[in-house]
Amino acid sequence: MRSVLTGRLSGLYIKMCCASRALVLLMLVLALGSCGNHSTPSTELPESWSWQDIEQAAAGTQLSMMMWQGDPLVNRYMVEYVKPALKQCCNIDLQLLSGQGHQIVSTLMAEREAGLRNSQLDVVWINGETFFQLRQIDALYGPFTSRLPNSRYINWEDPFISRDFGQPLDGYECPWGNVQMTLIYNSSRVQQTPHSLVQWEQWWAANPGLFTLGHDFTGMTLLKAWLMELAGGPQELSGPFDPKKYEKYSAELWALINRNKANFWNGGRTFPSSVAQMHQLFAQGELLFTMSNNDAEVDNKIAEGFFPDDSRAYVPRSGTIQNSHYLGIARGSVNKAAAMVLINWLISPEAQFQKYQPAVWGDGTILSLDLLEPEWQERFETAPGRVYAPARKTIQPFALQEPDAEYMIRLFADFRAHVIAN
Repeated sequence: MRSVLTGRLSGLYIKMCCASRALVLLMLVLALGSCGNHSTPSTELPESWSWQDIEQAAAGTQLSMMMWQGDPLVNRYMVEYVKPALKQCCNIDLQLLSGQGHQIVSTLMAEREAGLRNSQLDVVWINGETFFQLRQIDALYGPFTSRLPNSRYINWEDPFISRDFGQPLDGYECPWGNVQMTLIYNSSRVQQTPHSLVQWEQWWAANPGLFTLGHDFTGMTLLKAWLMELAGGPQELSGPFDPKKYEKYSAELWALINRNKANFWNGGRTFPSSVAQMHQLFAQGELLFTMSNNDAEVDNKIAEGFFPDDSRAYVPRSGTIQNSHYLGIARGSVNKAAAMVLINWLISPEAQFQKYQPAVWGDGTILSLDLLEPEWQERFETAPGRVYAPARKTIQPFALQEPDAEYMIRLFADFRAHVIAN
């Protein structure tokens, strides 16, 4: 079964990323003779090593991390807070590389097909279909999470943490943050927010050109929630991917979008390629709705002066996806010790609290407050609250668990085939 899936994924990425993978491969071959930027001599960590041994091996080394860099607050957190703090506490030089999803998969797949034992990547920021794909090509190192001292603060039984798009973690990725999707709207111009697909159809008809969704991770996350609504609830799509159910409900989804897309932005002729583009259109007043996988982002964007002050966020009563995002270690990393030290530090109460604050990032913590020391419990509980985003406790009842990763993979491809090309 693994070989079938690996072959299928290889074919998919050959078609999608041929040119970019060729460039990556060329760069890797040229750089092969200059891989001395990591000083750890071994790519494996002996099971007998203590955490102190791992820290000693990591000290004085350089570490690469590939991550999405599409948000200035996330970038500022990593550059101005994480990098200097990691250098000061652990004497590790962190190098940040831009890339997400298919770039991470195509890079690691290109290295594998070139027969390279050592990867240019150490830590990767991933979740969902990316985790699924990397596991199929055996590109992640693990299990490693049980060796992290700060993992004791994580409730590994929480279903929104313990499974990534329906997949067990098995110690191959560590949760970093937890978020729930919200819809962001202009409260001065939207008097009543839609809470079901029936209400959305009515709103689109009454407000042509003022809504759209992106052909990106965020847009597909909204489509998954709509797919669940058409299926009668999330329970219908729980468990392993069911192609018959997908074909049935996705056909209904494409029919719904296509009969309404003339009322979408730009007449439904084009769709934004990223949530950043949607945010820009919303900020300019061309759209009355945008969306975010970070339920606190509306506060960030208003504080930055990017969104108008009358922007608000909400979760429709039909529900939205709540999920965690994770950190993995490339199997070919030659600095696994430093990778583990970085990840352990990023899930520390100190680092989690810093990015938990809406003015910094507003990313939901993956730490269980019940497992923290009283001092940290109090700090999290008395942290500056949200102003324009709903409190997490008010939207938690409408949180939907992610379905199997293949639903996302199919939605990406089929949205292009059945909506964009239609």
